[in-house]
This record gives sequence, C-alpha cells and structure tokens, in this order.
Amino acid sequence: MPDIRIREATPDDAQTILDFIVGLAEFENEPLSTVKATVESIRRDGFGDHRMFETLIAERDGQPVGMALFFPHYSTWTGTPALYLEDLFVTAEARGTGAGFALMRALAQVAEARGWARLDLSVLDWNPARKFYHQLGMTHESEWLLYRLDEDGIATLARTGRDG
Repeated sequence: MPDIRIREATPDDAQTILDFIVGLAEFENEPLSTVKATVESIRRDGFGDHRMFETLIAERDGQPVGMALFFPHYSTWTGTPALYLEDLFVTAEARGTGAGFALMRALAQVAEARGWARLDLSVLDWNPARKFYHQLGMTHESEWLLYRLDEDGIATLARTGRDG
C-alpha cells in the first residue's frame, strides 16, 4: 500500500481544493452550478489575513488524493473551541487506501494540540462514509437536526420587520 502523507495546504493548492469541492458535489449528486467557490475565494478565505478555514491535503505518491477542510467553532457546553469538519473528500481511486483515516487522525491531532474538546461534522444520511465515522468511534447525534438559512433566506430575514 502506498504511503499517505498529510500536509497543510498552501495558497498554491487553491485549484486542487476547488477541484476536490467539485468532486464532492459530484459525489453528492449536486449540480455543479451549486459550487460558487472560486480559486480566488479559496485563497482569500483559506489563506488571507482573515482566514476562515484551514485545509489538510492527503498525498499518495506525491499526488493530492484528498482533503479535510475545517474551522473552529465554539462549544458553550465544554467552554472550549471545537473543530468542525466541513468537507472530507478522497478521490474515488484513493478510497480504501487509508487516506481518509490519515486525514481524520491528523484532524484529531490538530484538535488535541489546540485543546479543542470536540470534532464535529455533518454527513448525508445515504453516505456510506457513515460506517467509516462509526468505526472511528464517532457517534450519530440523532436528536440534533441540522437547520440552514441560505443566502436568500438570510436577506429576507435581515429585512423582515420585528412582527414578521
């Protein structure tokens, strides 16, 4: 089995990160038009003065085969920051090679080193990766439901009077 190496992404990886985001959209059967990120937005938000996320890159034989894009959030219950994994993606050819495990282990090491008490993520109910997450010891928080307000909803709510 080829060695998997995990490294921090650099601004030069912006196109690779975008390619992985597009690959994830394809895997999730989403129209590619839903991907609004650009190389420029990835460079600005992942590497700029006001960094919004970090990315780890998995390489096999020197070639990028996966990524973990994450950022901190805050747990009021633990009183500490926590790591939120936004996207974990491994190319179809590299699945089963240990790349996903290596990325998750590296994320756990980041959280531990920073004193972050949790590692959280969301996964689609049909995604076979759920079995992988369970094997890692993650638990499905079935009593919690994900809610989302999209850009149009945010604009509408921001302009709605107090009485609705």
